Amino acid sequence: MRGPLLALALRVGAVLGIVAGIAAVYRQLVPVNLTTVALSFLLAILAISALWGLAVAILMSLAAVLAFNFFFLPPVGAFTIRDPQNWVALFAFLIVAVVGSGLSDRAKRQAREAWRRRREAELLYAFSQRLLGDADLSELARTMPKHLAETFDAEGAALFITEGEQVYRFGAAAAMIETQQLRSAALEVLAPAPSSAEPAAALPLTIGVVRLGVRAEGAFGVVGTSLTPPTREALGGVIAVALERARALDLLARAQATRESERLKSALLDAVAHDFRTPLTAIKAAVTALVHGPTADEAARQELLQVIDQEADRLDRLVAEASEMAQLEAGQFRPAPSSQPVDQLVRAALNDCRNVLGPRPVELELPPDLPRVCVDPASTRRALVRLLENADQYSPKREPITVIAEPNGAFVCLSVADRGSGVAQNERDLIFQKFYRGRQSQGAGRGTGLGLTIARAIAEANGGALVLASPSNRQGSVFTLSLPIAEIPDSV
Repeated sequence: MRGPLLALALRVGAVLGIVAGIAAVYRQLVPVNLTTVALSFLLAILAISALWGLAVAILMSLAAVLAFNFFFLPPVGAFTIRDPQNWVALFAFLIVAVVGSGLSDRAKRQAREAWRRRREAELLYAFSQRLLGDADLSELARTMPKHLAETFDAEGAALFITEGEQVYRFGAAAAMIETQQLRSAALEVLAPAPSSAEPAAALPLTIGVVRLGVRAEGAFGVVGTSLTPPTREALGGVIAVALERARALDLLARAQATRESERLKSALLDAVAHDFRTPLTAIKAAVTALVHGPTADEAARQELLQVIDQEADRLDRLVAEASEMAQLEAGQFRPAPSSQPVDQLVRAALNDCRNVLGPRPVELELPPDLPRVCVDPASTRRALVRLLENADQYSPKREPITVIAEPNGAFVCLSVADRGSGVAQNERDLIFQKFYRGRQSQGAGRGTGLGLTIARAIAEANGGALVLASPSNRQGSVFTLSLPIAEIPDSV
């Protein structure tokens, strides 16, 4: 209590000194009329009211009235007043001084309150912006007390969520917020305490209800800072909206995942029904012709056996694609990179798909001084096979396929170019999705639509990339596979 009393005593002494100073200046140094003296006292009173409040200004008004009467109103040097008009002037001066002090103090309080409301509105906006960064419900609930304490410069904060009755805290002072207080506020057993509640450490405590409409979602508590009732209600609404937004995003993500799963299931069933059935039908027809058909010559038998062999290979590739895609999506693929010559990878891939390419010409542009690449050889060869098969499926049979290799920074770029109809601009990203096949290529080739998806996944697993380039001087598509250059080549 000594601090406030000492401050009050100093202020009283200061205002009395100001009154005495004004009286001394106008009495001894600068003779002026009574109006100037009265206005000088009024200006000083208004300034003190704006600076130190109404109580000190009223005290100064009384002191100014006495000084004005004693030093300036006749008879000078006495507190008596002979002229009745001077009584009117003296009382008018006192009333104006008190009313002006009150208005000045009121304006000061309103300005202070307006600044506080503006500041709290800014803090509410900053708090809401911080909440937008968290879309996961559990993560949002865990970090919300931290955001609350840091934004409002509090010693600690706590959040109680009615669903599951979970409590999240931040800050050492948050232990002062009892769980029962939050539960009671959320269940409206107790009215939420205003900012006048004091915990054991004499820190201001604010407890508010998290409401969404008429439904109580929970409660929050803040220690070490005071919040006005409007700010407390607005803060509860902001928290409720953020929690509801996180729940809605979570439900939306689950719904999208469910729809995507159903779409993939439908696409897979369609692929199985169409692409798997075709080779099975051909194999069944050939076997039936061999077993139950009339005795054929050796040439016809060899042709039927060749059909069975080709369709069985095709069926094996379809099953391998589906299995490989499942492994890549499950994260079970672990590449074993090693230093490999680019020309050997290309020639091995061509050898793997020689039956698919058949008599189609393949043009190779492989410089002899190409650096070696650091990749998993088996998977990279499979990725090249996918690109070659894709080029074979979607280009005229007599047109050649061109394979170009060239270094580009830390990578060797392997480009597989065809002379087909190309890919539409709006499908350039879609063709790398599972089961997607370009509209211009519908019916042009057979397959599940997994080849490019698998090739891109393998490229990324090996530290590279697969992109669709835009040929400027030729027809068709150019798929570029980037492979990282080996830092230390194998010793010879």
